[in-house]
Amino acid sequence: MLYEIANNFPHAILKAKEPPFISIYEPTVRYRPENKQNLIRYKNLIKDIEDSLKQKYPKKEITSIMEPLYALADDEMFWVNMYDGLAVLAAEGQCVVYKLQRPVKELAIAADSFHIKPLIRIFQSADRYHVLGLNRKEFMLYEGNMYGFEEVQFEPGTPRTIEEALGIEDKEALIAPRPRASTAGSTIFYGYDDKSEMIKEDTEKFFRFIDKLVYEKYSRQAQLPLLVVALPEYYSLFKEISRNPFLIEEAVKVDYTALTKEDLKKKVWSAIEPLYREKIKKLVERFGEAKAKDLGSDDIAKVAKAAFQFNIDTILIEEDRVVLGKVDPLSGEIKEGNSAGPLVDDVLDDLGEMVFRNKGNIVVLPKEEMPSDTGVAAIFKYKM
Repeated sequence: MLYEIANNFPHAILKAKEPPFISIYEPTVRYRPENKQNLIRYKNLIKDIEDSLKQKYPKKEITSIMEPLYALADDEMFWVNMYDGLAVLAAEGQCVVYKLQRPVKELAIAADSFHIKPLIRIFQSADRYHVLGLNRKEFMLYEGNMYGFEEVQFEPGTPRTIEEALGIEDKEALIAPRPRASTAGSTIFYGYDDKSEMIKEDTEKFFRFIDKLVYEKYSRQAQLPLLVVALPEYYSLFKEISRNPFLIEEAVKVDYTALTKEDLKKKVWSAIEPLYREKIKKLVERFGEAKAKDLGSDDIAKVAKAAFQFNIDTILIEEDRVVLGKVDPLSGEIKEGNSAGPLVDDVLDDLGEMVFRNKGNIVVLPKEEMPSDTGVAAIFKYKM
């Protein structure tokens, strides 16, 4: 296959070194009959890319560059199930495709670097979270952001029910009398009077299993807030036994299996949104304090110099805004650009990519949440 469907960001394709770097973003439709427009729009976008490349590259080279993009267009099965957005990155014969849970602004760019700002916005940790739905019989884990969430796919063979986790083959065994050894070595059979205590014991064991699995396989690496959706009694027990430092106090105290996905999404975001708003508020305040001490700036040229000098701790970038031009990787100077050229670049995206490569913090925000009107706000590591 000439393209790869990716679920994680960043991807190794970002390490490609030879231009052109092709970035395509398309808002898509999930349902029929409107979803037939998805492929039509994509074909129009790759035609724009091809027309742009014709201004600089020979026909034979263009054919090679465009091959994976046309292969994607020809794959009928790919277009059957779509979400709300599509992102395609292509360079050096590689092609990576993202099916996105949120719409993106339509864009097709061939440039000297990838346009990754929309992907940073979607995959950034500022509004991402894990949701753990559980009861005493089973559990599910989701990952999402303000736009929606999807079920986390566990490794094959991972226990998902109390029977699988505790090795109890028969559901009835969970409430049936069970033999236990006495201190004298004889066997004691506990009767039904002990049923509630046995159920509580099994539930606690099951919850400890869930807690360990979620932390070791997911929370420790992603470091996202973990919100529990469960009946009050199960939430209280899980909170009591959990050792996951990313578990938050907020919870949705209902049985997750009783909710539709849309209802679950609304209830979860109602619980998470105040945390997100507070995080952004503190970040904006931090920028204001840094700027007052000459440890921050919203001047694009100054921010570009800081990025070139590896001097950016955190950068805020305005979503969907494009500043034509590029940052010279050898000097940090901004070179003006125009949309008529064969390779179109975006200064803001270059800044985001530079900070990203240097392990800085990047937060992409909508215009109304930005603390400046230039499209960028940066907090420096030291005074310039």
